[in-house]
Amino acid sequence: MAETYISDAQIAARFGVHRSTPWRWVKHDDQFPAPVKLSPGVTRWKLSDIEAWEKSRLRVS
Repeated sequence: MAETYISDAQIAARFGVHRSTPWRWVKHDDQFPAPVKLSPGVTRWKLSDIEAWEKSRLRVS
């Protein structure tokens, strides 16, 4: 099955945060997934990684 990739704007919309917040999470949260560079100027996150991170956050709460 093909992997789905999402942008910083899509992550921001998913969690109700500013578009710069996922980049801050990358720098300051060891558990937040690293983005994947697909081509020059195109960086995305694997949706499966974001979903796994989201589930791990729900277990902690």
